[in-house]
Amino acid sequence: MHMKLAILGTGFIVKEGALPALKDVPEIETVAIFARPKSKEQAEALAAAYSIPTVYTDYDELLANPEIDFVYIGLINSVHYEYTKKALLAGKNVIVEKPFASSAAEVRELRDLALAKHLYVFEAVTIHYLPNFKAIREFLPQLGNIRAVVANYSQYSSRYDKYLQGEVLPAFDPQRSGGALYDINIYNLNFIIGLFGAPESVRYTANLGFNGIDTSGVVTLNYPGFFALAIGAKDTESPSFVTIQGEKGWIRVTDKPNELRSFETHLLGSGVTTHNELNRYAHRMVHEFQEFAKMFHEKDYDRMAKGLAVSVAVLETAETARKQVGLVFPCDGEKK
Repeated sequence: MHMKLAILGTGFIVKEGALPALKDVPEIETVAIFARPKSKEQAEALAAAYSIPTVYTDYDELLANPEIDFVYIGLINSVHYEYTKKALLAGKNVIVEKPFASSAAEVRELRDLALAKHLYVFEAVTIHYLPNFKAIREFLPQLGNIRAVVANYSQYSSRYDKYLQGEVLPAFDPQRSGGALYDINIYNLNFIIGLFGAPESVRYTANLGFNGIDTSGVVTLNYPGFFALAIGAKDTESPSFVTIQGEKGWIRVTDKPNELRSFETHLLGSGVTTHNELNRYAHRMVHEFQEFAKMFHEKDYDRMAKGLAVSVAVLETAETARKQVGLVFPCDGEKK
């Protein structure tokens, strides 16, 4: 039985991410695509390219279709909460792109709603479903006491030049829940919190742009016995990496954490550094869609709920961090 999915959005994450990845996931059938009326032609072009039978410009009409099991929300950050809540209230399961929502309160509300209605909600953070990440988790105990973790994901944004000229696109707009922390650094937080759980304390130091957005920054996470640094930049670029240092050895990822194509392990005194490449697909999003379909078909609700717990911890951490630098999002006001 196929998991029948409707795609929301026509942007980069849909064009270059979800739709190409889904070609390698036969368990999921894409039955519809949604776009706002001004983007209808783009949706129709994608529907033709990927043999998607139905194009919607009315979200309520899409949600009323009983054939659709899941909606995939590949829209801008600031509408993740609204579109996810509406889908859940309509009885649909949801795959929502990172960040899950704009505030921890929103994530907790959506989690509680999903659990109350026994619906599936997955945050599409590739890291947690990659075989390389699973192997890193399994190797961790061999490192002994962890003392330091550093994750750096820095990539010069294609939208930063326009930002410097005063043109604010969603990626750098506080009104759209943009910024380096909620975009690129959210992967580092997922990597660290996915392995070690929520930190005891958080401190954010950021470079702020003319409109108060964080164009780059460093989150310091304090754990019992060690610290972790999450460095994310959209205003500069450097080789991305993750290092985990223990008293008995280390792990090194020489790659973006959301792709995690390989990693190295080394135990002190062994004289051996082992290179590992365990992911089965070149496209980073294939594994997560496969795992979502598997959990749905096997009715593995407990695993889904554990994933939601990580999503809550990540957003609680991110929200604490952004408020420390005075970064205010619309969600910080009163909910109606």
